[in-house]
Amino acid sequence: MLVLGIEASCDETASAVVRDDGCVMSDVIHTQTSLHAPHGGVVPEVASRDHVRHVSRVVERALAEACVSLNDVDAIAVTTRPGLLGALLVGVEFAKALALATEKPLVGVDHLHGHLSASALFLPGTKGHAAPSFPHVALVASGGHTALYLVRGPHASQVEALGATRDDAAGECFDKVAKAIGLGYPGGPAIDRWAAKGDVSRCPLTFPRCRLGSFDFSFSGLKTRVAAHLEAHGLPQNEDELANLCAGVQAAIVRTLVSKTIAAAEASRVPAIAIGGGVAANRALRAELFREATERGLQCFLPEKFACTDNGAMIAWAGLQRLRAGEQDDLSLDASTTSILPSVTRKGSGRR
Repeated sequence: MLVLGIEASCDETASAVVRDDGCVMSDVIHTQTSLHAPHGGVVPEVASRDHVRHVSRVVERALAEACVSLNDVDAIAVTTRPGLLGALLVGVEFAKALALATEKPLVGVDHLHGHLSASALFLPGTKGHAAPSFPHVALVASGGHTALYLVRGPHASQVEALGATRDDAAGECFDKVAKAIGLGYPGGPAIDRWAAKGDVSRCPLTFPRCRLGSFDFSFSGLKTRVAAHLEAHGLPQNEDELANLCAGVQAAIVRTLVSKTIAAAEASRVPAIAIGGGVAANRALRAELFREATERGLQCFLPEKFACTDNGAMIAWAGLQRLRAGEQDDLSLDASTTSILPSVTRKGSGRR
């Protein structure tokens, strides 16, 4: 079975063709980074208009690179939630048009469930790839989301929320700190590069914390500490100071993500952990999570770098899980800004 995936929930127009064993036959992404960089973040209206301009071409390229036609595809999967409503609607309406014209099954996919599924994907020619078994604990960390889930099976109904951010997402914290110190947008990759040259001991920052024993996250305090550091010391005056500050910020975020994920896995008594989302591409996070998981006797599944950021392959794979469960949608399928995955976290301060 081949599934065509379409993703347009934020600032990437993406499409992919995925085989039913998780092999990614094609993966095409049109990024809008250059459009949003001058604004320091994603502008919803700009994102929607750019999706309209590129979605058809991106899908055509995905089919061509997989050496298949629409007639060869068995189903069409599309991101329906959560995300920017205008952006989502572009992908949803385009997918509905394809399904209507080809009489192919249509399945809507939750974007977060797509990220939870990313570790199962692999490229042709990959040897020894293994997907996480069930149950396992999964961390989704991106610019808009940071949450921990207990994943009991491949279907979204088998996902249980353990905790999430009460304020900023990890990727959002990276971006806002980067903007404050002049590194531009997107900030995560820039901080990752500079942190590799820095000495965290020269700029230690208190780890972001939430209520003791909770699997919730809070990153707004870290932004406050960085702002206080800049007020006291000014902007970095040379490359060493910049690298050290980035190293301190990254260490604080990574340590928080790793410690919470390991604690959640041990509390849930599962043998494995997995991660997904754009922050899953962070080199320090991948290295530290794998090292600590191995020391604790846990299997650690890290998605391929191509599967970390928003992509059509994870949507195709998550859609395939719905098809296997006998589910599909009709042309009344609509977009929504809220996830179907459960939430146990209250935004803001106070006890959960």
